Amino acid sequence: MTRALSMRWTNLAFLHWRVDPERVQRLLPAGLQLDLFGGEAWVGVVPFRMSRVRPLMALAVPTASDFPELNVRTYVRHGDRSGVWFFSLDAGSRLAVIGARTAVGLPYFHARMIEREVGGDVAYESKRIHWGAASAEFQARYRPTGEVRLADAGSLDHWLTERYSLFAMRRGVLLRLDIEHEHWPLQPATADVTVNSMAQASGIDLPAEAPRVLFAERLDVVARLPRRVNTAKPANEPPLPHASLR
Repeated sequence: MTRALSMRWTNLAFLHWRVDPERVQRLLPAGLQLDLFGGEAWVGVVPFRMSRVRPLMALAVPTASDFPELNVRTYVRHGDRSGVWFFSLDAGSRLAVIGARTAVGLPYFHARMIEREVGGDVAYESKRIHWGAASAEFQARYRPTGEVRLADAGSLDHWLTERYSLFAMRRGVLLRLDIEHEHWPLQPATADVTVNSMAQASGIDLPAEAPRVLFAERLDVVARLPRRVNTAKPANEPPLPHASLR
């Protein structure tokens, strides 16, 4: 498939909670099956900064090339392909929100957002201001606490992060978008979350327990053009390569 967009993700935190599988499955569209790890379902809240966003073979759009982004996600399967389903993606760029909603059908929402580094921490604030959307807020400080490592194949951290497809619904049609990047340079991390209604805005109640936290300082990513997928089980496909983007 044709490469469509390049970008860089920085100061990213994976915050994950165990959730009720039956509740989450009911929120998924037809054709997608909730992916489980050891029989458990997980929902992630992922704050980061999107930068160097540029359509390939075109110039970057200044107001849509560098902005904070915050997503709420779970993990799904379509046939033999595992991937990510986004319940919401809040972004600090109105133009990026309009573009992603129109082109792909991803549930982007405009938000007032601040992401900054403070004494080794990442201080992150988001308040959704999208007209007609459910209220959603997030405030946290997070930081890495150890050295960079690659997650071991078969581990929970590998399962949560090493995913190279995402799914979206546009005008009743299920789409798959594939991405390319090197393995995640993960660090153990901690987070102090003071406000978080992001998952609740999508109908998901997170448990009171502290999240599982991972940090990644930077990752360069290329996204391919979306493709329509059938709701029936597709033929087997080879795995996507880990592309070097340097």
